Amino acid sequence: MPTRMRLQRRGKKGRPYYHVVIADGRAPRDGRFIEKIGTYNPISKPAEINLDFDRALYWLQAGAQPTDTVRSLLAFRGVLYKNHLLKGVRKGALSEEMAEARFQEWLKDKEARSTGLKKEIDSAEREENRKRLEAEKKINQVRADTIAAKQAAELKRLEKEKATGESQEQPVEAAPEQVGDSTVVEAPEVVAETPAEAPADKAPEEIPENAPEEESPEEKPGE
Repeated sequence: MPTRMRLQRRGKKGRPYYHVVIADGRAPRDGRFIEKIGTYNPISKPAEINLDFDRALYWLQAGAQPTDTVRSLLAFRGVLYKNHLLKGVRKGALSEEMAEARFQEWLKDKEARSTGLKKEIDSAEREENRKRLEAEKKINQVRADTIAAKQAAELKRLEKEKATGESQEQPVEAAPEQVGDSTVVEAPEVVAETPAEAPADKAPEEIPENAPEEESPEEKPGE
């Protein structure tokens, strides 16, 4: 099989970048290669393409077949156009000076278009960032308003509870009962004083030693 110009994947999952390599068509995609001629990073904006122009042109003229993606990279860098001009030189349709002048003119036009594209991308990014910041400001304002409303409601509730608690703590005097046309006022309750207990150290009354014993009633005979 012919020599291939293709991409060899590198990078992390979800963030790939590629090496542009010259490899045997029978070799695995990420296997051994003959020569590395550049890199390609599709994640950056605009995509970053680093290519060894002379070596890419050499392998293209040597018959290496580029894949579709590598062909797009070669066209973007002008390798295909330069190869086309050199074919015209070999056929005698163009001189080397004419081919080089046309290629330099193409490079200037390409650079101008690339600069304009980069400005458009930068402008689009700035506009996107501005819109994103405005959206974040609106979200933050809504959150701040919501928090302020909750705090005001909580403060109002606390003030209401405080006012209600103070009104409940105030003593309420009972109104006098009315009987008919006259008003009856209850007399204050009189609490009887209890005599003080006798001191514990007071001795009990003494009993005379020769006191007569109580006579027990004699039993009558016959009873």
